[in-house]
Amino acid sequence: MADLFGEPPPRDKAPAGIPAPGSARPLADRLRPQSLGDVVGQDHLTGPEGVLTRMLGTRSLGSMIFWGPPGTGKTTVARLLASQVDFAFEQISAIFSGVADLKKVFEAARLRRQNGRQTLLFVDEIHRFNRAQQDSFLPVMEDGTVVLVGATTENPSFELNAALLSRARVLTFHPHDAASLARLVERAEAVEGRTLPLDEEARAMLVRMADGDGRAILTLSEEVWRAAKPGEVFDAATLQRIVQRRAPVYDKSQDGHYNLISALHKSVRGSDPDAALYYLCRMLDAGEDPLYLGRRLVRMASEDIGLADPQALVIASAAKDAYDYLGSPEGELALAQATVYLATAPKSNALYTAYKAAMRAAKENGSLLPPKHILNAPTKLMKGEGYGSGYRYDHDEPDAFSGQDYFPSELGRQQFYDPTPRGFEATLAKRLDHWARLRRERGE
Repeated sequence: MADLFGEPPPRDKAPAGIPAPGSARPLADRLRPQSLGDVVGQDHLTGPEGVLTRMLGTRSLGSMIFWGPPGTGKTTVARLLASQVDFAFEQISAIFSGVADLKKVFEAARLRRQNGRQTLLFVDEIHRFNRAQQDSFLPVMEDGTVVLVGATTENPSFELNAALLSRARVLTFHPHDAASLARLVERAEAVEGRTLPLDEEARAMLVRMADGDGRAILTLSEEVWRAAKPGEVFDAATLQRIVQRRAPVYDKSQDGHYNLISALHKSVRGSDPDAALYYLCRMLDAGEDPLYLGRRLVRMASEDIGLADPQALVIASAAKDAYDYLGSPEGELALAQATVYLATAPKSNALYTAYKAAMRAAKENGSLLPPKHILNAPTKLMKGEGYGSGYRYDHDEPDAFSGQDYFPSELGRQQFYDPTPRGFEATLAKRLDHWARLRRERGE
């Protein structure tokens, strides 16, 4: 992959085997590394002390799953591994292949093995195979017919079955940081023999547009060179217009979605309105459904604030309704308002904890009958059974409080809700303490 090269060669000389500037081959292909030592951005795997470097030191490979975003070198590293240990390299894509294709690949690998050569089978988008197809790899992995290297952009814990994961090591490929993307641009300029026609701000924007994808930054660089007239230098605004800003890497149904909503929720819980606004805008910018975000804000208001500020739920619900009424872009400001309010509100999970404890008690104790004194008695039979007998009407009692026990007799009085001393819950705590004292005084 183009994202994996090390230090650029001298500007006046392209590396051996790489075509001269203007070649029809894409930069990503021309800059493909020739050894693991050329790889950039994955030092934890391919550096001197990297996992794969150590593995190659033993001259033995085991099956692996490469997990990481696009443009981080998964395919290239698999090719280099096969070359390093002199394995035959077979590549298939789960998008275009089925069981029949797998059988052909397995049979070819068995023949090679009989002739003394092993096969590294690289499966791109392996998560797209269904569970039964994934199971078909197990026998050939176990008997050594193939060394499997599967590549996926999705979390293997969710997308690959346990049997496959138990036979393969998961290695994580990281998105490229700004420094490694900048090195790629320098490498491209060395090969092309010319600098990118960008001012400093536009160059920094190009790196941001690539969003950690090495292939993307080389593709964007090619677009800039194609668009620039002799002597022309693009500023940031022109660059954005020329390349039509690449969308952020974000899958609304997969890891990107869950990572960002988790970050938003925890920023609100952590009372950081700036971080919370940032993640809200990240998700809106990536095309997340604003109503989904509104619903999540409502959840945060109950889970992390609760009765420490009862107004939080009102504002979160109003923000969701405001967006539903106004739509984009006007309604998104209401979501931002609610986000800041929730992040700056006093925090309490006392209500959430109480709810879980009460639900657990409800499930564990079966269908206990409430005490008869709080049951209605609309018939003579029910009155005869004691329904409603002894009930004390609170409004007729001193302080409008009878202090009677309302739990089933078999369960006894319980305490699920324990308010914090923060926000409005401090007031609630005083009320509960007052009623507890009255119960003790009245012997209830």
